[in-house]
Amino acid sequence: MGILRMTNDMKDKKFKYGTGKEDIAIHRNSSVLTLDSGLLIFSRRILPVLFLASCILLLSFPVFAQNKSQGTAVPGKPMNDTDSAMVRQLFFSAIREKTIENNSLAAEFFDKVIQMDPANDASLYELSNLKKLKNDYEGAQGLLEKAVTVNPDNEWYWVALADCYEKTNDFGKLENVFNQLIRLDPDKPDYYFDEANAYFYQKKYDEALQVYDKLEQLIGPTDDLLANRQKIYLKQGKVDLAAQRLEKMIEDNPDQIKYYLFLSELYNANNFADKALKVLQTAEKINPNSGLVHLALADIYRDKKDYEACFNQLTLAFAVPELDIDQKIKIIGGYLPKFPDPNAKASALELSRILTVAHPGDARAYAVYGDMLLQNEKMKDAEAMYQKSIALNNQVYEVQEQLVRIEIGDNDLDGAIKDGENALSFFPNQAWMNYLVGVAWLQKKDYNKALSYVKNATSLEFQDKDLLSQSYSTLGDCYHDLKDIKNSDAAYDKALTYNADNVYTLNNYAYYLSLRGEQLDKAASMSKHSNDLQPNNASFEDTYAWILFKQKDYNGAKQWMEKALADDKTNSPVKSEHYGDIMFYLGNVDAAVESWKKAKANGDQSPVLERKINERKYTE
Repeated sequence: MGILRMTNDMKDKKFKYGTGKEDIAIHRNSSVLTLDSGLLIFSRRILPVLFLASCILLLSFPVFAQNKSQGTAVPGKPMNDTDSAMVRQLFFSAIREKTIENNSLAAEFFDKVIQMDPANDASLYELSNLKKLKNDYEGAQGLLEKAVTVNPDNEWYWVALADCYEKTNDFGKLENVFNQLIRLDPDKPDYYFDEANAYFYQKKYDEALQVYDKLEQLIGPTDDLLANRQKIYLKQGKVDLAAQRLEKMIEDNPDQIKYYLFLSELYNANNFADKALKVLQTAEKINPNSGLVHLALADIYRDKKDYEACFNQLTLAFAVPELDIDQKIKIIGGYLPKFPDPNAKASALELSRILTVAHPGDARAYAVYGDMLLQNEKMKDAEAMYQKSIALNNQVYEVQEQLVRIEIGDNDLDGAIKDGENALSFFPNQAWMNYLVGVAWLQKKDYNKALSYVKNATSLEFQDKDLLSQSYSTLGDCYHDLKDIKNSDAAYDKALTYNADNVYTLNNYAYYLSLRGEQLDKAASMSKHSNDLQPNNASFEDTYAWILFKQKDYNGAKQWMEKALADDKTNSPVKSEHYGDIMFYLGNVDAAVESWKKAKANGDQSPVLERKINERKYTE
């Protein structure tokens, strides 16, 4: 089933029919008719107040109105001059109340008019509109059926009645409605399309085709008539007839690529892939620069699992500037679920590169290329593409954030601060950007500026727990470096309330507590948890070993420090010094001195270390 929708805008409309994979959309100069699912919906412009109804209001003799094609007789009611004056007064009172949106009182007045004058079609129509506002379509339908019997030549009554039949699922009566509308306006193509679609919905395919024949006599052959007939032929299982129609269009219009595309789609949808391929290859010879033909060929080759030919056709399609860039970006996005397959990455990267060549003035092309370069770990090239994208359009926040993240990762702190603060001039309320700029200032050791930006991040974000945890952890680092121990501990504690598994917070907080010799049990618990979450991390293992050392568990400290040294790839002098401290308390002074000397050789020139070596004993 489907939904038919119609508006009365007569300029460059789109007609879409069918359901599921069979939907095809083309343009025509008439109404919008969309077959979706479930109900027929005919949306038309709202009729202004019908002041011509005053003529009816003045009638003072009996009326017996009946339309032989729809509805039941509506007997009039004899009225004297006083009655007519009262009806007229009630009607305009109703209109006034409706104008000020006092719909309840307006409905009461219209109802009184109808009680006095049952054949007052204007009031029947107006009251039906008020009932529609309350979704009482059954009530509105009854009123409109009476209105069209009184005045069967009012086009808008029939339009409103069609809307009611759709809402009340009374589709069988729609045929007559459109017959009446065609009677009233035989030169309006909309009504023929509506009537044919009503037949189509009821599976009266032959009747629908007859209507299209009439319409072709009116407006001549058009693409939408062709497409609508194709839809019916397919429903009837007449694929050969549908193909013949298209082949005739190709014969009459050999340079019109769209007909080749229609025919190939018809063949492909009905499992005649070889025929579809042959049609498209002919089209490709006629117009080698048709992006749509190349895309259609790519689909055929993909279905045939000829992926090399498919990709070659995609590269040809992407090189065509006239092919919509959004469609190309969507195709590139289709590769993402296949990552990290290197072939998928390479294909997406090449297509995105071609995108920038075909659309050099579109910021989106460079942004997509930057994303694909990032996926391929080409950070510097990605950075350059993001910068080009921003130069063309600085109003896309996501691109600016990607740029700043790359700069921080590359330790280009000045670039991150410059570009980040520039982004914040356009997007001051972006919490992540405030955080990133704060991190850059922290790494430059300007702790007060870092605090300012990171505090902004926490004030702007209330739901992103990851950002909040990282922000409070960074605040803890800032306060620690500013020797504000109280605020540092509070910030770390808050960071862990948002993410109890934040490994860097667990490690840093635990290490700083151990250096102060405070809350060692808490420090040990946090450090052990960080190692459980991220094993074989030399820094985390060093922290846990040092906490055990502070707790005088020297054997445990030795075991964990040896793990840290085994996993350390940087020849850290701190770890060597710590290992020497542990060995000293285990009574192996020679091993201790050897480790202290190793720390010195690796770059630690502190006086305390020198004293340890010279005096051959541990010194705080």
